[in-house]
Amino acid sequence: MSMKMRHNGGMQPNRLSWILLVLVGLCILVAAGVLVLWPGREGVGKPYVSENVVVTAPLPGEKVSHAISVRGEARGSWFFEASFPLQVRDRDNELIGQGIAMTSDNWMTTEFVPFEGKVQIEGEYTGPATLVLMKDNPSGLPENEDAVEFPIVVQ
Repeated sequence: MSMKMRHNGGMQPNRLSWILLVLVGLCILVAAGVLVLWPGREGVGKPYVSENVVVTAPLPGEKVSHAISVRGEARGSWFFEASFPLQVRDRDNELIGQGIAMTSDNWMTTEFVPFEGKVQIEGEYTGPATLVLMKDNPSGLPENEDAVEFPIVVQ
């Protein structure tokens, strides 16, 4: 008895594999796009969000005065003695203001802890600037350094 294979009109295995590969690739591209464009990353009018810091004021791209109030949450590991440094740098990356973010909550945790801080811009500078939040690093070891930054506009 000989067996004959009949063609049942279905897709050929090579074509099906190719279609599945294309669909998986498209899913990866869509997922990467969502991660890059996730609300709150760098859009004006939305909080700055990173793995370790969420800044609710000022917002990225926001126009600020020379007295800046900074608020948000940071992981407890960013604090030392309940504080971490803040900086504002001008378009040439020159330091034009600095301050301290502080919390009154328990900062000895890996969870997010609320903070508030003030930065006073020195001099008459106006224009694009960068707000820098720096993980406090009393050890001075490079492996313990971390910072986040985003654009603001000093008026």
